[in-house]
Amino acid sequence: MTRFLFALCCLVSSVQAQTLMVLGDSLSAGYQMPADQSWPALLNQKWQQQGGEHQLINASISGETTQGALARLPALLKEHQPDWVLIELGGNDGLRGFAPAITRDNLARMVALTKELQVKTVLTQIQLPRNYGARYLRQFEQIFPELAAANALPLMPFFMDDIALRPELMMNDGIHPTAAAQPLIRDRVASFIEPLLTQ
Repeated sequence: MTRFLFALCCLVSSVQAQTLMVLGDSLSAGYQMPADQSWPALLNQKWQQQGGEHQLINASISGETTQGALARLPALLKEHQPDWVLIELGGNDGLRGFAPAITRDNLARMVALTKELQVKTVLTQIQLPRNYGARYLRQFEQIFPELAAANALPLMPFFMDDIALRPELMMNDGIHPTAAAQPLIRDRVASFIEPLLTQ
């Protein structure tokens, strides 16, 4: 009986184990800090310390655009075969003034690709500095809830929302979080994503 219960526990654990791939930009790549200090690395460390039920692969690149990520995504999915993909992209598109329609189309194509391969997707809401103009901000920031609703995807709130208002947690550029902010981001992402991984 003991052996049976042990085998059953191992089977349940293996069935529940999930691999999450983060596809993002500098906000997830650990900009100007050692990679092991980034929030994805900290979240993976947490999971491994809890017994390795889940695994996180960080495929984020500083400066990444939605176009660049779309070009990389097929190879990444083939290589890592994740159960979930968290898309944290669009910020660099917006900072460069790309037309929102381009960002929307690239994100939609990424979502279609993950769906085709039966990979579950989470979108992250992205916000831009308030000096980009009300019309552009509205068009850009509507992309994410509209795309999530159209595809029945979870939409994670922007994890920099109030961190960006705390100077002690931000680099001098006012855009990137410091190493001190990474555990806070880790905990925010974990609180949103972990319940999804156990569904």
